[in-house]
Amino acid sequence: MAIVSVDGVRIEISIALVQDLAPGDYVLVHVGFALAKIDAAEARRTLKLLQELGRAGLETNS
Repeated sequence: MAIVSVDGVRIEISIALVQDLAPGDYVLVHVGFALAKIDAAEARRTLKLLQELGRAGLETNS
């Protein structure tokens, strides 16, 4: 198990599916499980995309 932070929200996840993780690594998380280790650039791109999708969803529901 590990604690991760996503946009400042800290949650506990399972890291059983991903090998060779160390503090500070970035992981792709889905329903409480780390699915893959990703590099910092990919993490930034993914977070940016999710933020854009969130804004787009707010605009269509307004």
